[in-house]
Amino acid sequence: MTTATRGAVGTAHTRVEGLDKVTGAARYAAEIPFAELAHGWLVLSTVARGRVRAVDAEAVLEMPGVLTVLHHHNAPRVDSDYIGLLGVPPDPSVALFQHDRVPHLGWPVALVVAETSEQAREAAETLVVHYDREPHDIAFSAGRESEAHALDGHAPAVVEKGDLADRLAESAVVVDAEYTTPEEYHNPMEPHAATARWEGGRLEVVDSNQGTSWVAGELANLFSLDPASVRVRSEHVGGGFGSKGVRAHQVAAVMAATLLQRPVRVVMTRRQMFSLAGYRSPTAQRVRLGADADGRLRALEHRSLSQTSAVHDFVEPSAAAGRAMYAADAHHTASRVVRLDVPTPTWMRAPGEAPGSFALESALDELAERCGVDPIELRLRNEPEVGPVSGLPFGSRNLIACFREGARRFGWAERDPRPGVRREGRWLLGTGTAAASFPVMAMPSTAAVTAEADGTFTVGINAADIGTGARTALTLVAADALDVPADRVRVRIGDSDLGPAMIAGGSTGTRSWSWAVRTAAEELRGSLVPGADIPPEGVTVRSNTAEAVGALAQKERHSYGAQFAEVAVDPTTGEVRVRRMLGVFAAGRIVNPLTARNQLVGGMVWGLSMALHEEAVRDRASGGVYGADLAGYHVAAHADVPHIEADWVDDPDPDDPVGIKGIGEVGIVGAAAAVANAVWHATGVRHRNLPIRPDRVLLAGGRA
Repeated sequence: MTTATRGAVGTAHTRVEGLDKVTGAARYAAEIPFAELAHGWLVLSTVARGRVRAVDAEAVLEMPGVLTVLHHHNAPRVDSDYIGLLGVPPDPSVALFQHDRVPHLGWPVALVVAETSEQAREAAETLVVHYDREPHDIAFSAGRESEAHALDGHAPAVVEKGDLADRLAESAVVVDAEYTTPEEYHNPMEPHAATARWEGGRLEVVDSNQGTSWVAGELANLFSLDPASVRVRSEHVGGGFGSKGVRAHQVAAVMAATLLQRPVRVVMTRRQMFSLAGYRSPTAQRVRLGADADGRLRALEHRSLSQTSAVHDFVEPSAAAGRAMYAADAHHTASRVVRLDVPTPTWMRAPGEAPGSFALESALDELAERCGVDPIELRLRNEPEVGPVSGLPFGSRNLIACFREGARRFGWAERDPRPGVRREGRWLLGTGTAAASFPVMAMPSTAAVTAEADGTFTVGINAADIGTGARTALTLVAADALDVPADRVRVRIGDSDLGPAMIAGGSTGTRSWSWAVRTAAEELRGSLVPGADIPPEGVTVRSNTAEAVGALAQKERHSYGAQFAEVAVDPTTGEVRVRRMLGVFAAGRIVNPLTARNQLVGGMVWGLSMALHEEAVRDRASGGVYGADLAGYHVAAHADVPHIEADWVDDPDPDDPVGIKGIGEVGIVGAAAAVANAVWHATGVRHRNLPIRPDRVLLAGGRA
């Protein structure tokens, strides 16, 4: 399969919808007007476990503007006994108001609908709900592994190759360490919002999501509707990061719109998002590495424990992060979960790889120290020729090129390997590195490309642009395939009526959508007769990549990267400052360098935030998150990122029509480990628990 060579792909291009966004012409889901719009406000449980004994709705129904109060006694029945688009049953939290059970704090127990949002909120805050409270358990720790069970997610739970005990016994150097990461939250700038209405016998939902076909299919299943009678639109999305799938607010809006026969909008508050929109589970990870004296791995074991809810299983597959990274004679990895009285976790940028790479890449740094080998050299010595566990050939693997280019640009050769020796006034300075990897996938998608009578072209594909610049990338891909300037191409996305297509997730969207767009565009171009008139209705060609994607040979396909960080640590106050970061990536053909760099830098900043700031802590008494808002949940700000660069090496995927791999997630992978490894280099003290807070730096001590 050859890659495209025409001119639009690979050139920097501002977002085609950029002007609309900065002028306000582009509207998010909560901003689109509807006639006779009513507003719903979710009421969440105030107990962490128990049952709803009574809902005192009578007084609330008398309040100004209140139209109805939905709860488990009067809500429409839904069917949650099905397997959804992603191959799993739905989280029971979307089957709203079907019973009186409360499995965690913040479980939806009622919906108040009123004429205005203000009236709905006041009434919802007035509503009294009585509970029968039961003891709850929200305490996650590594000590609960005996209660855990292995769970296959988007990666197998347990993978084993070779005799681990023998290879560890034969090793000259063994690293055996435990690492932890806390609960982390997506917090996209645009809240979750949905408006539902019935129009001409069809259910229409205007939403903010990562895949309208996904949401439409789930709603059709839940409400036992003909899929053709459900339309979901989501043209502009202000961030998702894995959280914007099927959630309680969409189901609540559909219930109320069905009951009232008028449009109803439900918007989550920031605080509600902490219990309704998913999160990254905390992890407790143990890594054991056995190596020869020169640092060549004989054994690699990575075990990870995460939490899930008492009602639905979801695993953070952190142990899978190294399965395709490093060669070892024995390779044992396992991801397990323990059920607690907490909300169900969900996908969050680089699920598994982000926390898993922190543990694995930190352990490799520890191994390099004990072997007296440079951290980059250690990784190069353990480069596999084929998949370390699968034995499959690599599609392309340019990790070494990333490290070599990154080391040159970062000035790694001048680094003194000894920790705690470099100073600048009161600051201890250190540098660290880590590898990054994320799987490359393609999923079947459909697209339509129309040659219009006025000489322009319209692309219709049910993609989701969640801030990645997908709409612009697809414009460039179509322009190249049609051999026309990009300004003659218009791309329509975010509408389930456009047909099935991959969701925006798993760094798979742009690759999958581009394949479908290019296929349709090339067929259309070949069918047009030069100089012939286009009829008023245009000429349309549709594509479906299911057969082509299904024919892909099995290979280890991944994007790669090398992360570098320099930190300054004040041993008196415990303050850690990241002075500069560099990431060099091998992530396939870069369609639009402008938005690609934006995505990679965004991921790296998130990794910095993961290393130093982000941490949600649960109150043992209430079962809820302390400071469940953007004031209490700390994230990196501009002042935390003085100098950050992202670049890439040439790395087109020969098995993809455009050469794309994926960049949405690889930028965060390894970034936290690079920062943590730099803190060790600065202080001589290893931090295995994120975030690296000032109090932890002070308690751990360091070279003062």
